[in-house]
Amino acid sequence: MPVKGNQFKSNSFKPENQPRQPASKAEKERPIKQRVENPYSRDLLNSKLIKISGLFLLLLSVYFLVAFTSYLFTWQEDQSYVSPTNGGWHNLFRTTQELMENHVKSPVVENWAGKLGALVSNQFIFEWFGLASFVFVFIFFIAGYRMVFKVRLLPLSKTLAYGFFALIFISVTIGFFHTFLSDTPNYVEGGFGYYTNLLLDAQIGQTGTGGILVFLALTVLIIAYNIDFKIPKREPKTVETAPVGDIVPEPIELEEEEISIPKEWPGRANRIKENAEKTVNPEPLKQQEFVQNPVFHEPLILTPDPEMSRDVTESDIPLTVGVERPTPVLNIETADDEKAKSLLDQFGIYDHKLDLASYKYPPLDLLENYGSNKISVNSDELEANKNKIVETLNHYNIEIDKIKATIGPTVTLYEIIPAPGVRISKIKNLEDDIALSLAALGIRIIAPMPGKGTIGIEVPNQHPEMVSMRSVLSTEKYQNTTMDLPIALGKTISNEVFIADLAKMPHLLVAGATGQGKSVGINAILVSLLYKKHPSELKFVLVDPKKVELTLFRKIERHFLAKLPDEADAIITDTKKVVNTLNSLCIEMDQRYDLLKDAQVRNLKEYNEKFVHRKISDPEKHRYLPFIVLVIDEFADLMMTAGKEVEVPIARIAQLARAVGIHLVIATQRPSVNIITGTIKANFPSRLAFRVLSKIDSRTILDSGGADQLIGRGDMLLSTGSDLIRLQCAFVDTHEVERISDFIGNQRGYPSAMLLPEYVGEGETSSPKDFDPDNRDPMFEDAARLIVLHQQGSTSLIQRKMKLGYNRAGRIIDQLEAAGIVGPFEGSKARDVLYPDEYSLERHLETLQKGGN
Repeated sequence: MPVKGNQFKSNSFKPENQPRQPASKAEKERPIKQRVENPYSRDLLNSKLIKISGLFLLLLSVYFLVAFTSYLFTWQEDQSYVSPTNGGWHNLFRTTQELMENHVKSPVVENWAGKLGALVSNQFIFEWFGLASFVFVFIFFIAGYRMVFKVRLLPLSKTLAYGFFALIFISVTIGFFHTFLSDTPNYVEGGFGYYTNLLLDAQIGQTGTGGILVFLALTVLIIAYNIDFKIPKREPKTVETAPVGDIVPEPIELEEEEISIPKEWPGRANRIKENAEKTVNPEPLKQQEFVQNPVFHEPLILTPDPEMSRDVTESDIPLTVGVERPTPVLNIETADDEKAKSLLDQFGIYDHKLDLASYKYPPLDLLENYGSNKISVNSDELEANKNKIVETLNHYNIEIDKIKATIGPTVTLYEIIPAPGVRISKIKNLEDDIALSLAALGIRIIAPMPGKGTIGIEVPNQHPEMVSMRSVLSTEKYQNTTMDLPIALGKTISNEVFIADLAKMPHLLVAGATGQGKSVGINAILVSLLYKKHPSELKFVLVDPKKVELTLFRKIERHFLAKLPDEADAIITDTKKVVNTLNSLCIEMDQRYDLLKDAQVRNLKEYNEKFVHRKISDPEKHRYLPFIVLVIDEFADLMMTAGKEVEVPIARIAQLARAVGIHLVIATQRPSVNIITGTIKANFPSRLAFRVLSKIDSRTILDSGGADQLIGRGDMLLSTGSDLIRLQCAFVDTHEVERISDFIGNQRGYPSAMLLPEYVGEGETSSPKDFDPDNRDPMFEDAARLIVLHQQGSTSLIQRKMKLGYNRAGRIIDQLEAAGIVGPFEGSKARDVLYPDEYSLERHLETLQKGGN
């Protein structure tokens, strides 16, 4: 028969002093599981209760944190509610009905945790412990977290002990300093801290109170961290013995500097075994027979050094004879910093301008000051244009609320605000009609203007003002710029100087019809860079298929130009040499990336800064890297003659070379899709368009119209990806460029132009075909075996397998051809390998060796 719950309880829980009655027959027949308490149920109940309690503590910690934090900001507003004189805690228990019967409005509390939060915060912070009450939040969180997640963040007993101490100590300490400033208790120290300080001050004074606080702080630090009070001069270690009675122990000498090894020291058993042979008496200490004048030796007692009084760890044990120590881990970064600091102290900051320390920047006097730098648009012209625009729009029933004019050097911008309900597309379609009414060439409508609630109409001035390069370079904006590669392009419509950073563009595509100012624009870019950069900071690679545009810069070859080795002319005009130069720049780019990787930096600016401050670990393998600007004029001619040979390296440089300081400026007359391909166009977000002949060309270069509406003579549009800016290019004449080149070229320069890495084109050779055993590469035989093993005669195979540079691999393949191991060059195909196996190759190598001897 099943047992009821009350019977189970009455039989299971009896007082200890009551005698147990004999079990009845029914009770004896009851299963044993029903007669005893289930321990699993009790543990499960306790586990659930612990989790619930932990959740409550976590919630309480969050609630206290919100309430305490809010109290710091709202205690004044809530003072009328929490003050004991106004009810205090009794306000919390007054029901809504009582408040309504007494016609008393329920007070509004500003505390984020409500009325209870305001009362709890006032009690804990103001009445009790002040800001130290936040310790409760910490204690509740630690305890709740451990009970819920079964993870011990901190020992609970220590947390409670230190928390209680912090509660008292912080409150009293804040009160100690605050009593100097106030005669009333404050929420900063609380009532406990304030009145405790008054009591201590009355008994032992402020000096005594401060001494007690310092004593308690040091005491806790000693208990928690066992801090030491070191004496500057260390005393030598002494060995003392513990005598028994009047017996004088015999003096015992220690070999070298023996110490006892802790049991937990790793490898202790092995080292004891190794040192067993050195020990005088390896047997365990046992009782010996006493002779006349017996002397009993007590165990040695080593007086510990003050530094060894704390808990001994493996890192604290000094190095001793016969004891192995783990090899210390070297901090490479610290070693590098120390080395850099020593080099910096010894040699100072690296000065990259030291080779040409006497170099002088070109003065502004070399430039002409064209024009009057004053806008010549009169009010009559502005009024006439405004009336014509309004009249033309009125013909199509388009009303205007407001019109404003911004005068530029060549173009005036009229900004109109149409009446509500007027469609923008309706105004944009009237571009030709407005141009007809104004009798002007180059009307351009911007609908809407970016960042403005207006529609812009650009109208050319009747008397455009020339913008001279001198007027642009003499401005404060250019003189004080911090850009890496500042290029002064000219002035905007609002007559402001426009300066762009080529390093951030990072490449520039220039297009424009013949005679529209494209060559002047390139000269303006080069001149603005020459006025700002030192020869050690910038190098140009100039490509001029027309052979006449960039020849003015030949005089600055030893200062600013870079070229291929063994080239007579630094300005490249031959198409084949252009291909080699572009591929050489690709090699230079790869070499620079290797340097950046070795120096652990991401771009050229960081690398040079690290190199200048001598923070690179192997400075002999590194060098200061100047910016390289590749300028190509008449790019269309190169694409027609070389095609893919030019497109591939240019696309590769445009994709990768930004971080290593190689930037491209490419100019072309014909911006058609077969010249500016999709691959090139995608890597040139910055494009500069002078006047072109058709809307198709404008869309090809800018992805939008407008370039066909320009008026020429330096009028241009700059697209930076998101913005389209109309500029008037700064004019620099040929004789000005000649004067600048002469001024730079007449100064002391480098021995030669900067030499780019050697590149051997397809079908070319870098060494004579006559094989010279004495001048062959040290890795010649290894390369020959590699070629024969793979039966593939290619330079790239030697590069990959032997980890060599392209130049050296090319010389080795030429030596293999001269030695008769591989066949001649056959275009894109790999060279034929003339030896089928390694045995025949070894016989041939022996023959070559004998012939060399």
